[in-house]
Amino acid sequence: MEERNITTTTAATESQAITTNAGTQEAAISDERIPGKLIGAIVAVGSLAFIGILTETVMTVLFPQLMREFNVDTATVQWITTIYLLVVAATMPLSSYLNRRFKHRTLFLAAVALAVLGSLIMIVGHAFPVILIARVIQGMGSGVATPLMINIILEQSPKSKVGRLMGVGSLVITVAPAIGPTVGGAVSSILPWRAIFVIVIPIILLVSLPVGLKCVEQHRPTEEARLNSLQFVSIVLALCGLVMFLNQAGVAVSAAVSGGSATVSAVFAVVSLIVGLGALLFFGWSSKRSFSPLIRLGWLRDPMVLLHLIAYMLLPIVGIGFGYVITNVAQLSLGTSAFLSGALVLPGALIGAFFAPVGGMLYDRFGPVRPILGAFFAAICGPILLLVFSMRLTPVTLAGFYFIFGFGYSLGFSNIMTNALRNIAPQFMPDGNAVFNTCLQFGGAAGTALFSTILSVAQAGAGEEGGDTFRHATAVGGSWTFATMIGIVAIAICCLIAAFRIGAKRNSRL
Repeated sequence: MEERNITTTTAATESQAITTNAGTQEAAISDERIPGKLIGAIVAVGSLAFIGILTETVMTVLFPQLMREFNVDTATVQWITTIYLLVVAATMPLSSYLNRRFKHRTLFLAAVALAVLGSLIMIVGHAFPVILIARVIQGMGSGVATPLMINIILEQSPKSKVGRLMGVGSLVITVAPAIGPTVGGAVSSILPWRAIFVIVIPIILLVSLPVGLKCVEQHRPTEEARLNSLQFVSIVLALCGLVMFLNQAGVAVSAAVSGGSATVSAVFAVVSLIVGLGALLFFGWSSKRSFSPLIRLGWLRDPMVLLHLIAYMLLPIVGIGFGYVITNVAQLSLGTSAFLSGALVLPGALIGAFFAPVGGMLYDRFGPVRPILGAFFAAICGPILLLVFSMRLTPVTLAGFYFIFGFGYSLGFSNIMTNALRNIAPQFMPDGNAVFNTCLQFGGAAGTALFSTILSVAQAGAGEEGGDTFRHATAVGGSWTFATMIGIVAIAICCLIAAFRIGAKRNSRL
């Protein structure tokens, strides 16, 4: 009996000790502090990514000025953004190789050099081909900086703080394109457009560079990774082909509806699609058989991660495309100025700046399901309200309903990538980061092409810009666009629900 009491007492003591240790460990995890140098590194690299994305969307508002200055038409001037998106999308897949092969500081310095060189050429360039070369260089800088920021966060963040720091990273990705139209409208009204790049260079050299040199650190060893040139060429062809397909398909549809010749654009679109899909299939096939693939894709066999990736590609179609839709509906349907139309996007952008890290904090505290699904059920209310009131919108309601979308989108978007990358092996995180960022860029390009085509179809045959018939047609096109947005967000939500159900079944088996 005494032996049994001693055993019981010992067991109780051990159980209490285990509970105490578990509590101590949990408290230690929750008290993990974010290193100051990590914050500095995120600021330094993130500011480069922010500037790159900002200048991309600023340029779209400046198209009328650029057309007059360089004496080019609408189809030609769009190459300023199209070629930038192509280069960024083509550089993103290299990020996995670059992260394994080179140190973070080396990549950071390369991104700084490319950003400064591209900006200098934009300032002094007075021929349209020179401007395109500058955009290519800037696109390479952004293609290096954005994945580098995410890799630093994933590799160096305390585990209990990953969500909120990924939220900070998402702030760069989502806020910059949202405020771009506002900045572009303000600059075009008071300063020459080149002033944007005059302002950018001191920020890079006096803020980003010194902070990065002090704070960017290397926490993992580099590898003797090899660049698979054939796979790189194939993924570049795939991305260029698909983006060109979206661009030329939109041009062909618009021309056909307006009664013009669409043959050349349609043929170019079909050829681009065939080349893009063929190169993409070759890339996937060769990656499976390569000893050292450019991007390791084995982790995509997990259906839960794949569903996250689909949602992550679909949502930027709406999130980034919204900037184009708001500014065009405001100017062409409601008759606002370029500056005011850009300013309408600002409230939604500011709410994104504040709530992106908050969404990450909710993820760290409550897990993925409620913060992500709750955020996008809130976000879908924005385009629903825009659709309901599409034929009687005012600048205030347009900005207000976009604000609702921006609130939900900023809360949940970065958590999708965070949760997906948490479910793959750590050694494959650079590969996952490369794929997710590439899909983000592709989704943004697809959104602009899709929504511009829908508006163009609605406006075809509606008379001159500024007339009542044209304004009504733009409002109708806006309603079609908002309906399309609802469908895209709904599909993304369904993908996420399916992914979470798979995760719940796995957890129940453990």
